[in-house]
Amino acid sequence: MSDDNTALVAYLTDHPRMMGALFTIVLLLSQAGSALAGNAGVTSGP
Repeated sequence: MSDDNTALVAYLTDHPRMMGALFTIVLLLSQAGSALAGNAGVTSGP
């Protein structure tokens, strides 16, 4: 596991724009999850 972290840190050090892209993707996914959960409604009855 430590080797994987070292490789990831080295990759992100060499490609700093990828860190911004990954942050943006995580941010968008977290916002989309909240939006979908807010729109989910429960319909009771027939």
